Amino acid sequence: MRMRKIDVIVAHERLIDINEIIHKHKLGGMTFYNIKGRGRSKLEPVDPNKGILRPTPEFQTRIKCEILVPENMVRPVVDEILKVINRGSVPDGKVFVYEVVEAHDIRTKESGEVAL
Repeated sequence: MRMRKIDVIVAHERLIDINEIIHKHKLGGMTFYNIKGRGRSKLEPVDPNKGILRPTPEFQTRIKCEILVPENMVRPVVDEILKVINRGSVPDGKVFVYEVVEAHDIRTKESGEVAL
């Protein structure tokens, strides 16, 4: 069976939601790390109550989660991520899906889907 890698780029506070989705679907592990970048979000003013309006920084800090899943699990996992993460604002994040050609577990020497 083919494997896929799902990359999810979201705000830090959504990491717990992603982790719960992984547990719900009984998937293996997840790698995540802090990233910085620029997307399509609008520069919105901050500190309006202090009489000073300044734009938010153009470059935002987010979390990137990498999840390996069997091909037949991609659609349910992505659908749930989109449902749970969506707050209706531009900086909600992104989801990318890639094909994984091979996977190998260093400890067990297993390969393929069982290495996930």
